[in-house]
Amino acid sequence: MSDFDLSPLHSVLNDLAPRGQTALLPALHAAQSIYSYLPQDVVAEISRTLKVPLANVYGVIDFYAMFYPEPVGKTVIRVCNDPPCSVKGGAQVLDSVCRHLAVAPGEITSDGAYTVERSPCLGLCEHAPAVLAGETAIGRANPSNAEEITQGIGQAPHGVVGGDIRVLTANCGKGGPASLKEYELARGYAALRKALAMDPEAVIAEVKDSGLVGRGGAAFPTGVKWEGAFKAGGEPKYVVCNADESEPGTFKDRVLMEEDPHRTIEGMIIAAYAIGANRGYFYIRGEYPYGHKVISAAIEEARGAGYLGENILDSRFDFDIEMRMGAGAYICGEETALFESIEGKRGFPRVKPPFPTTFGLFGKPTVINNVETFCNVPLIIAKGASEYRRYGTETSPGPKLFCVSGDVARPGLYEVPFGVTLRHLLEDLAGGVSAGSLQAILFGGAAGAFATQENLDVKMTFEDLRAQGLPLGSGVVMVFNEQRDLRQVLKGLAHFFADESCGKCYPCQIGTQRQYELLSRLAEGKYREGDVDRLTDVGWTMVDASLCGLGQTAATAVLSAIKLWPELFSE
Repeated sequence: MSDFDLSPLHSVLNDLAPRGQTALLPALHAAQSIYSYLPQDVVAEISRTLKVPLANVYGVIDFYAMFYPEPVGKTVIRVCNDPPCSVKGGAQVLDSVCRHLAVAPGEITSDGAYTVERSPCLGLCEHAPAVLAGETAIGRANPSNAEEITQGIGQAPHGVVGGDIRVLTANCGKGGPASLKEYELARGYAALRKALAMDPEAVIAEVKDSGLVGRGGAAFPTGVKWEGAFKAGGEPKYVVCNADESEPGTFKDRVLMEEDPHRTIEGMIIAAYAIGANRGYFYIRGEYPYGHKVISAAIEEARGAGYLGENILDSRFDFDIEMRMGAGAYICGEETALFESIEGKRGFPRVKPPFPTTFGLFGKPTVINNVETFCNVPLIIAKGASEYRRYGTETSPGPKLFCVSGDVARPGLYEVPFGVTLRHLLEDLAGGVSAGSLQAILFGGAAGAFATQENLDVKMTFEDLRAQGLPLGSGVVMVFNEQRDLRQVLKGLAHFFADESCGKCYPCQIGTQRQYELLSRLAEGKYREGDVDRLTDVGWTMVDASLCGLGQTAATAVLSAIKLWPELFSE
């Protein structure tokens, strides 16, 4: 006899049972929302109903940071302490909330109401320091307002959305999600109607001609990816949206999802038509509960209007989207780890090849792109590739979103055509460096590299940044003024990777821990002779030998700092 009333869980599991293991994450999320954590009897019932071995279920629970096998408070308060929030006082907010509730991080208050956690990036970098109190996002949290924070009271995260152009962000910055009616009034879903009147090959050709490359960091040509999946043998085929935006400093996809959800959905439907897919998955990170609600509601709207489901717009084309929520694992932003997560497994990256276009989700041909990439697709189809290429440069065409955070007057999301200078982005759009002069700029997030004052006139294109040794990445531009201690910043970046390494390959598992140990020692002023050589050796070993992009880029920022500021790594 169970000590828990399992009847609320049964109603959920009865719907999920036919899907088997692929329903494991939804089942665990549902169970945790009912019981606040995942007690043994509940886990055993999920295992039995979904026919997943109990050891496998516990393996998944232990892998994801947001699943709790032991009791936690009814409200979990997550305080971001990654670099964008750390430099703005995240540690002080964490300490203040813990003192107010008389608990240490990770402990439960005596009344069982709260647990406070140090959190990795919450994707609210322009509102630093940020807090997620239950499902309520709070921006610019103030240590003096600990009582309000525990009650979920604070500044709502509606920030600056601007730039030289407003194409991808045309419906953003208005304080709430654009409804289906508003999206349609702005010519929404017109591109889908146009695409459905074209041959799939013609849609792919238009995307190829546009020069669009992935906006998640890898910059792989989108049309080439779609063509590979179109030509691949095997059915069914899948389209997956990667909304697991977890890179510190990155928040563009969050803004697009929360404020213009139908644009991404339209891009996914066009992609599905182009490659011949009838099923799609929208995978969103667990730290975006509001975004999950907005996208879920938009999918229902689209389905009700005939844009999703069977015989879309009388075209004889069927396609539908299923939501999937992550549970706190940065590695699931890697495409194959994301597939494993959807399939109900731990998010370990796969060895490549084979590649997703031939062997992706459930071993079938799959197209996976991120939110910003899909948002470009309706623009390309509606206007045509030649018109799209009027934005940007010959080799970096189109509009681009940049996430500007840190020590600037107006942190926010800025849309510009490729080719503007970094100086224009920082000084003209973001209002310049605040509280002092510029010390450093981190490009590409935690996996990026540092720039200095000397790089301000570089053009924001793939080719120009590459020539300067800077990665465009996902569009992160994180600014640090001269008052910031870069040793502490590097320690924070190292902590992020050490905490997020999945441990599948030893170069990353051991290398990220060793890098964190060395940088912690440096930040504490305990330098030892030869530490810089040790850091360099560890860094290049991870670059050369790690299985996936996490380990391959975990030392990029550190190696660039060693080159720029050797004096940081001495007595």
